[in-house]
Amino acid sequence: MNQAIIKSASGAVTGFERDVLMTTSDEIPGMRIVSTIGLVRGNTVRARNIGIDILAQFRNMIGGEIRDYTKLMAESREQSLDRMAEQAKDKGANAIVAIRFTTSMVMGGAAELLVYGTAVLVEPA
Repeated sequence: MNQAIIKSASGAVTGFERDVLMTTSDEIPGMRIVSTIGLVRGNTVRARNIGIDILAQFRNMIGGEIRDYTKLMAESREQSLDRMAEQAKDKGANAIVAIRFTTSMVMGGAAELLVYGTAVLVEPA
């Protein structure tokens, strides 16, 4: 999958341009859903790092963003989205609607990030 990296003003990776249209809404403006293909999902499980945990405890005392955790979650979201988009393309979809994210603890220090949506085939309205 060819992807262009999207970065914030600070240079942090905030997303990728993908070959599949994706939205949290049930419709895509200017597009018509021709066929509903079905559920697609992507997930990743990430574990924390002891070094980051020590820094996090310090940040917790003085306040402020824990950038390593922010980066970890952003990377997890992007990896999950990539996996979902790949699954949708494999099923013949060119878009995913009704996207939702959820997280859960799988063990102490490790969390799963799951993204799911409905794969569809769309064309211009």
